[in-house]
Amino acid sequence: MSAVSLFCLVFAYFALLLAVAWRTSRHANNASFFIGNKRSNWMVVAFGMVGTTLSGVTFISVPGAVGAGGFGYLQVILGYVLGYIAVALILLPLYYRLKLTSIYHYLDVRLGGGAYRSGAAFFILSRLLSASARLYLVVNILQITILESLGVPFWLTTIVILAMILLYTFEGGVKTIVWTDTLQTAGMVIGLLACTGWLLHEMNIGPLESLARLHDAGLTRWITSDIDSPANFWKQVLAGFFIVLAMTGMDQETMQKNISIETLRDSQKNMLVLTVILTAVLVLFMFLGGLLSLYAPTVGITAAGDKLFPAVVMGHMPAALQLLFFIGLVSALFPSADGAMTALTSTFSLDILGIERRSDLVEADRVRIRHRVHLGFCALFLLLVLLFKWIDNASMVGLVLKLTGYTYGPLLGLFAFGLLTQRAVRDRWVPWVALAGPALCYAVDINQALLFEHYRLGLELLVLNGLLVFIGLLLISTPRQAPAHAVSSL
Repeated sequence: MSAVSLFCLVFAYFALLLAVAWRTSRHANNASFFIGNKRSNWMVVAFGMVGTTLSGVTFISVPGAVGAGGFGYLQVILGYVLGYIAVALILLPLYYRLKLTSIYHYLDVRLGGGAYRSGAAFFILSRLLSASARLYLVVNILQITILESLGVPFWLTTIVILAMILLYTFEGGVKTIVWTDTLQTAGMVIGLLACTGWLLHEMNIGPLESLARLHDAGLTRWITSDIDSPANFWKQVLAGFFIVLAMTGMDQETMQKNISIETLRDSQKNMLVLTVILTAVLVLFMFLGGLLSLYAPTVGITAAGDKLFPAVVMGHMPAALQLLFFIGLVSALFPSADGAMTALTSTFSLDILGIERRSDLVEADRVRIRHRVHLGFCALFLLLVLLFKWIDNASMVGLVLKLTGYTYGPLLGLFAFGLLTQRAVRDRWVPWVALAGPALCYAVDINQALLFEHYRLGLELLVLNGLLVFIGLLLISTPRQAPAHAVSSL
């Protein structure tokens, strides 16, 4: 398929997103933008959140990682399942009971303004870094496979794509994204199924036979028992649990879609259905990665990691499959940034600027401020994507998880302290504790050989980070004397 044809496909897909945005954003206001007027359908939200959760990192990097690590990602997935159950049973009831628009308002109610602003600030930093890294990965693939041959520079590609995302999120916000995410998830899953089916047909094997071939090639190994390894089973399960707890349950982007559902019961059903669908899709991505690893040597492909899937598609799959691959890839691209841009706009407008609390603003003023914030975050995404291009890290999965291990740790510590204790904190010290946690965690990380000899920390750096913040909060806490910030814990 020619680069021009693929280029036209991207814009046709974007036109479809704009049509959905136009339909869903009519008569939209700030309540529509922030929480969809609390009228989102839970089944639509559940399916759409799969695309948001996976994004381009999963679409490209998870299949590419199977060749080196087998099905080891299953260990993390098991932790994910436990984490989603905890979010549904513990955090969602809290958010609905407090009738929150921003989940970080809980920290204000429970711990005070310092914790509130710290939580919001760390979410902004976390989501900016992770979403822009994911966006960079997919934009880079589009650049290499389509736009470079047309003479379009990377910076222009990034500007155009971000302008597209800005156009369809600018008015409708969550009300629009709930539906565009559903469309994008469908595109991603169709592309995944089509590529998997083609590989099975091309190698003339069935699903059961392919599993036997994968086993013989050593690609189905998934449990690592070596306690010193970062990929140890219990480390990975624990890390997966806390990654979901922090990056889903304490993340405004994900939770604002959940709390846009009218009732707690439906929101919990949404979370549990999401868990089932997401697990199935992740397992299928790993299966695809195994098939790619079997197929590549038979046609002389030496690419590995993030480059493997695109190399097989562009070098050997027919035009129709290339079309479906790019539908899946573009479907993975937009959720990387649209929900993040909306959530960042919501958090900054509500938690940092406090536009809903200010009595001196009328609705038109609030909308105008929200628009300016939205444009500002679009500019920040552009700068960060260009920075990632300059860094050009080979494996974006490791980079993203590393970054979020540092920036989501304080959120984990703040929420855990509020939920697990009945103590108050000295408000002015909270931001310093939240900053100290990641700093100490980084110091531990770079000195692992000295501190632990053979033992190595992996994804559980997130847990350590949260624990350090929790301990710091405990050190600056006092017995709670008055119910000024009282919210019942677990």
